[in-house]
Amino acid sequence: MKRKGIILAGGAGTRLYPLTDVACKQLLPVYDKPMIYYPLSTLMLGGIEDVLIISTPKDTPMIEQLLGDGSRLGMNIEYAVQPEPKGIAQAFLIGEKFIGDDGCTLILGDNIFHGKLDFFRKALSRPEGACIFGYPVRDPERFGVIQFDGDYKVVSLEEKPKEPKSNFAVPGLYVYDNNIVEYTKQVQPSPRGELEITDVNLEYFKKGELRCEPLGRGIAWLDSGTPRSLLEASNYIATVEHQQSYKVACIEEVAFNMDFIDQAGFEKVISDTRSPDYRDYLEMVLKERIEG
Repeated sequence: MKRKGIILAGGAGTRLYPLTDVACKQLLPVYDKPMIYYPLSTLMLGGIEDVLIISTPKDTPMIEQLLGDGSRLGMNIEYAVQPEPKGIAQAFLIGEKFIGDDGCTLILGDNIFHGKLDFFRKALSRPEGACIFGYPVRDPERFGVIQFDGDYKVVSLEEKPKEPKSNFAVPGLYVYDNNIVEYTKQVQPSPRGELEITDVNLEYFKKGELRCEPLGRGIAWLDSGTPRSLLEASNYIATVEHQQSYKVACIEEVAFNMDFIDQAGFEKVISDTRSPDYRDYLEMVLKERIEG
């Protein structure tokens, strides 16, 4: 099944005020790149070339100015507006026409994943049902908590439980088949007036169609939605890049390595890059590819 990707980049960014008073959260820097590069690169590394970015009326034009229609990356990037935040699951109703007859994966615009993404590709390879992910944390009561059996079928799913049944939190990355729009329409708004993603996942759970892929050691999941977590994410990316001399979430490099664009397309990207340092890095990537 072909799957399309949605990045939900909405919200008022109140936890990052006053940083978000002018620029939206997803355009803030995480070390040397805009925050939105990181979830976009995750989708790209999963082989997803069709992406819908949903944001606020004020912020959508700025994100579109940054990324355009995706053609320079060999992608199709579309945009839609979320007039007011009515829950994560609202993204599927906004993106109903975009999803069409395909499956869909959703990633939150402030979630960063680093490491081997085999868990994501495995979930994308399944033709039916839904898959969420489990990340071990010390304070699961702050998150949606998932419990699963030895075959990774979900046993329970709870939102911020006082007594968690496991220490596996659910990060902001979700994989669904084409039933996602229909199941979302069956969900009623929560007491706070939002379509909760947990309630949509429970629709799959009730039908025995929800699986979990645990994220083991070697995978970093970073939520960059607060000043402290934004700083920690930036420090993490800086450390990795300085240690390895390779960039994390360089979307131009990912597009080239995933064969979304050919060498001629990559050379065009390099020639259009204004930053000398960034251009030098892309030239190094090209040289390594040519030299094998």
